Amino acid sequence: MIAIDTNVLVRVLIDEPSETQQITAARALVGDARTVFVSQVVLVEMVWVLESAYQLPKAEVLRALDHLLANAAFSLDEEARCAAAVRLFRESNADFADCLILTCCRERGLDLYTFDKRLSNLDGAERVLPLRAT
Repeated sequence: MIAIDTNVLVRVLIDEPSETQQITAARALVGDARTVFVSQVVLVEMVWVLESAYQLPKAEVLRALDHLLANAAFSLDEEARCAAAVRLFRESNADFADCLILTCCRERGLDLYTFDKRLSNLDGAERVLPLRAT
């Protein structure tokens, strides 16, 4: 088993004409390794890169996440937690990173306090309201 960073994972998943050498190298590395460890941080960064740099719609990002979860060649850090976060991401309008954070809190029986309006709509998250100046 090997571990890869976000850049390598994105090259495995995305066909970008300007990066053919890196894509070839990344896919060969992953193919030779048989099993690839993907940390939760790499997963969060991957989603951010796909959404921000590549402007992929949520459906495409979910397709990439589903692929990683379903493909035995990828070993996700805390896979059950990642799968729960992907389900929450699919069902809500919260960011993936927030879904992963909330999932982790739920596992520990903790309420998550946040200023994020979208996140605070989910079970287990409570919105912190700014204090008014007196």
